[in-house]
Amino acid sequence: MRVSELMTSPAVTAAPATSLRDVARLMNEHDVGAVVMTESGFPTGIVTDRDLALRVLSGGLDPDSPVSAAMSSPVITVDVNGGAQEAYRVFRRRGVRRLPVLDGRQVIGVLTVDDMFMDVFRRMADLLGGPIAWSVLEEPPGPPGQGACPDTP
Repeated sequence: MRVSELMTSPAVTAAPATSLRDVARLMNEHDVGAVVMTESGFPTGIVTDRDLALRVLSGGLDPDSPVSAAMSSPVITVDVNGGAQEAYRVFRRRGVRRLPVLDGRQVIGVLTVDDMFMDVFRRMADLLGGPIAWSVLEEPPGPPGQGACPDTP
C-alpha cells in the first residue's frame, strides 16, 4: 500500500509568521491536530496540539507570538509515492505521530499514526470478514468521552 492511499489531503498549512492563536483556530476549524508551516509550499516546520499545550500554555509563550516560536523544525516527511512499510519505520524510528507528505518539495497531505491504525484495522476486518468489524469503520465516533459501547462511560 502507498502513502498516497492512506494520507489525509490536503494538509492544513500556514506561514511561520502566523500567530499561535490563529494556528490554534485553524486546528479547531479543520479538526486536525497539526498544522504544517510552509514557505512557497515547502515545509519549514510543524506545530501540533501537544506543542501548543506544552510550549504555549505551560511554557508561557504569548498566543500572539509567531508559530515559528513553537514549531518543530526541521520537518520529518515522507514521499507520496513511498510505501506504508517505509512510513511505519519512520514513525517508529523518529517517534512522531504525524508526517507531512511531499510530492517533490510540495506538501500535499499528512499521514498520521491514526491513518496507519485504520489501515491495519481495515486489513483485520477484511481478514475476519465479519459485519461487526466493518460496522466499527462505518459508524461515526460518538461524542467525546463516550465509550465504544452505549453502556460504557
